[in-house]
Amino acid sequence: MTDHFVVRVIADYQAPYPDPIQAKAGDEVVIDSEKKTGIRGWVWCANSAGKGGWVPAKYIEVNGNRGRMLCDYNAIELTIHAGEKLTVHKEESKFYWVTNRTGQQGWVPVENVEQVT
Repeated sequence: MTDHFVVRVIADYQAPYPDPIQAKAGDEVVIDSEKKTGIRGWVWCANSAGKGGWVPAKYIEVNGNRGRMLCDYNAIELTIHAGEKLTVHKEESKFYWVTNRTGQQGWVPVENVEQVT
C-alpha cells in the first residue's frame, strides 16, 4: 500500500509493550514458537539485546528457532483513544502502521479504527 489515508479511532487501545523489539535487515533473532497470538501471521522474536515483540512472519527468514530479518522492523505500538485521527502508512496482518497528530508512529489494531471519508 503506497497511498496514505486517515482513520478515526473508534475504540481505545493500550499499547502492551513499552520497549519492544527493533531490528535491522540482516539481524539475527530468536523465535519463541511457544508464545501464541490469535492473530495469524505474527511470531514472537527476541533480538540480540533480549528485547522481544511480535514480528510479521514474512519479515523473517526462518531457520529452526532462529531467523534473520529480511527488512528493518520496529514493533512499537501506540496507545490510542476514541476520536483521535491517525494517518495510515501501511497494513500488516490486521494492524496499521500509523502516525498520530504529535508525530508518533507505531502499530494499532485495524479493528480499533474506521476510515474517514
